[in-house]
Order: sequence, then C-alpha cells, then structure tokens
Amino acid sequence: MTDLTPQKDASLRAIAQAASLEALDEQRVAALGKKGWVSLALKTLGQMSPEERQEAAPAIQAIRAEIAAAIDGKKGELETAALEAQLASETLDLTLPAPEAPRGSVHPVSQVMDELAEIFADLGFAVATGPEIEDDWHNFTALNMDESHPARAMHDTFYFPDKTADGGEILLRTHTSPVQIRSMKEQGAPIRIIAPGRVYRSDSDATHTPMFHQVEGLVVDRNIHLGHLKWTLETFFKAFFEREDITLRLRPSYFPFTEPSVEVDVGYSNEGNRRVVGGHGDADGHDWMELGGSGMVNARVLKMAGVDPDEYQGFAFGLGIDRIAMLKYGMNDLRAFFDGDPRWLSHYGFGAVDQPTLSAGVGVAS
Repeated sequence: MTDLTPQKDASLRAIAQAASLEALDEQRVAALGKKGWVSLALKTLGQMSPEERQEAAPAIQAIRAEIAAAIDGKKGELETAALEAQLASETLDLTLPAPEAPRGSVHPVSQVMDELAEIFADLGFAVATGPEIEDDWHNFTALNMDESHPARAMHDTFYFPDKTADGGEILLRTHTSPVQIRSMKEQGAPIRIIAPGRVYRSDSDATHTPMFHQVEGLVVDRNIHLGHLKWTLETFFKAFFEREDITLRLRPSYFPFTEPSVEVDVGYSNEGNRRVVGGHGDADGHDWMELGGSGMVNARVLKMAGVDPDEYQGFAFGLGIDRIAMLKYGMNDLRAFFDGDPRWLSHYGFGAVDQPTLSAGVGVAS
C-alpha cells in the first residue's frame, strides 16, 4: 500500500490554513469528495488480497476520520469568527420604533354598516337580521307580491331546486324586507328596526353586482305618517354625510309593499369627477339624485305579518349600502368592492380601531 502520510500532512496543513468556508470546502472535496485522494485510496482496497486489505483498511479509515475531524473543527472556528465579525460590525438602536407588522383593514361596507347601526341606534332603532336563503312567501307573497305579480320580474334572482314543505320556492333573498316580516311576526307592534345585510339579484355592471348590500328600515306604531319618514331619513343623511345642508325630495312612485310610495332624492353637486351630497337640487350647479325607495307600509303587508292595520300604521325605506359608501368615500366602480384587491383596501379601508361614534365622527378614515 502506498504511504498516505505525506498527503495527509499536506491536507491537514491546508485545512488549518483555510481562511474561509469556501476554501475549507475545497479541501474537503479534494480529500473526501468522490474523486478525492482518500476516496480513491478506499477504492483500491477492492484490488487487494484479504490479508493486505485487513492491514490497509484501518489505516485509511483512520486517515479519513482525522481529515473529517480537522474539517469539522476548522468549520466551527470559521463560523464563530464570522459571527463575531458580524456582531462587531452591526449595531441595533434600541430607541428606534419596531418595524410595523403587516395589518389588514376594515372593508368600507363593514365600516358603513357600523356607521348605520351607530346613527340609527341613536334614533331608537334596533338592528334585526334574518336568513339570506329565503322562501317565496317571506320574500314575495307576504310583501304583497303574489305569484303572478309583475313586480317579481324586477327581482329576478337565484332560485334553488329545493322546495319548502308546502312546495314553495326557495331563493337567495332579493331584499332585506323579509326580515321586516319575520320581525313583525315575532315581536308584533310597535316596532322600530333596521335590517342591513347581503341581497342578491341578476345584475352586473359598473353600478350593479349580483350580490350587494342593503339596509331597510321599518317603523310601525300608532299615528305614524310620511312626515316621520322624511324627518328620519333627513336626520340620518345629515349624520351620515356629516353635513347640515342635506335637502330631500320625496317623489311619488310605486312599490307593492308600501302605499303611498315615494322615491327619496337628495340634492348634490359635481366637484371634479365626484358627486358630493349636499345643497338643494334646484340650486345652480346642483341636481337631484335618487338614493332609495320608501313609503307607508301597505295595510295588506301589516295584516300578513300579524299586525292590525286598523290600529297600527308605519313607514319603511330601503337604501343601498354600497352606493352610499361610494358617495361618501369617493369610489366610482361598485365592482371594486368585491375584487379583494389589497391595494384598493389599503386606500379605502379603515383601521380596526376606527370605530364610528356620533361624538368623534362616524366616518373617520384610517
């Protein structure tokens, strides 16, 4: 067997003199790699007789172990030296603020829902909720729209193949009015509620989406009239848009569930590319914009909800939450509300601690 001592000594000297981890790895490959001199020496064992192999193998394995131990030891030294150099060159200023962690934001729709609840709670309204998957009776029939009523075509929506126990249709609700029916059947009168939530219709363009958010209000009591309705909406809009110059116009209309029915218009002006609510719609530079529908609750609706129309009467209204959010915070495309783009949310979103209050302002942006 060839004497490997000179190669071993040379390799140990090179390992001891390695100035970097890269140089040390070169020595490892030269000695212990597939083509390293120790590996080649081990391969020659197969060419020896059993007697020669029995004598040479322990010596080669001892050299291999000595080289490996030297490499491990030197690697530890180099890593320690590198860490010490890094610690000596880097400094940490403990007076600097910690880096801000990524955080999400509250969606404008969620923020506006909180604002609605805050304002109407101050007016004595409770928040009522109901199922988004509704039956035909609560969504249409109880609201004075029987199976052949033409108004159902305006609410073309998404139906399920399932049926109710009596064979009725099941669908995604087209408005939150069924919540009003359920609330009256459960609580009776007097009642004063708002019903915010998701609703569904077969629409999709820049100002309509198949799913959107709506809030409806209902007041049923003795001696309720249209004056109460106008005052309630006017008070709400002043608080929501945080302006005292809100002017409303009630325009005659038709809804199956109210009689008389009125569209609610609000005065606005154009400032740049944005509509700004405020002012009288007939004033110079102003116009009227429809914001919702309303009216006195139809006597047939009260009766189907278990309320005596000879003793009680009331008003109801409906507003698009997404739309009033767009008007207040300056968005121009409804579809962006549902894209989930973090850039849009970081611009229009609200911080988790920006809770709307009437004293601090219901629309404090983050």
